[in-house]
Amino acid sequence: MRPPEAAMETTEQKTVINRLKRIEGQIRGLEKLVESEAPCLDILTQVSAVTAAVKKAGAEIIRIHMQKCMEDVSKKSAAEKEQRMDEFRKAISRYLDMA
Repeated sequence: MRPPEAAMETTEQKTVINRLKRIEGQIRGLEKLVESEAPCLDILTQVSAVTAAVKKAGAEIIRIHMQKCMEDVSKKSAAEKEQRMDEFRKAISRYLDMA
């Protein structure tokens, strides 16, 4: 579990959760398209929309992290700063590798 300073505020949680619920609805719509044997191009268009929505959710989480958590880094020791920055770089790398 992450340290408390990494937690989102309630309004930020609601924003992210709302995005995720919309994505969940898009996924259910994709399932229905496949079940109804919709044309592959229609399905791929919806997959693209879901992918974009997931990336936007990730970008929002990154924004929140940058705003909330990275400002806290200035209060840490040099070793802790480096560790936090390394964790963030790794997370960004994983996020950018999604496709």
